[in-house]
Amino acid sequence: MRFRAFLVVALLAPTLTLSAASTKKHPSGLVTTTKQAKAIAEQDTGGKAISARRIPLNGASGGWEVDVRMPREDKGWRCIIDADTRTVHTKTRIDQPGGKGKADRPTRNR
Repeated sequence: MRFRAFLVVALLAPTLTLSAASTKKHPSGLVTTTKQAKAIAEQDTGGKAISARRIPLNGASGGWEVDVRMPREDKGWRCIIDADTRTVHTKTRIDQPGGKGKADRPTRNR
């Protein structure tokens, strides 16, 4: 009887250890929120994501277009993120998003 109890415990211990270790969730599946899309773009470029919008992309799930502002640089990035693979599909250099244009600057009074 003791041997059977020991055998059950010996067989279940590794299973319990593995199931307890796998409780941490890793990102998987589709990118479904703007927060997720912005985080992926920020991680890839090292900048601050300003805006994200859903766009059609090759495939059924589509993708995201994220504008990223780069501090201390003249240009920012526009990233296209594939919602299926959670990776940056393309990156394009753009003028700084969220920055002031010439029309927004104060005029000089004479």
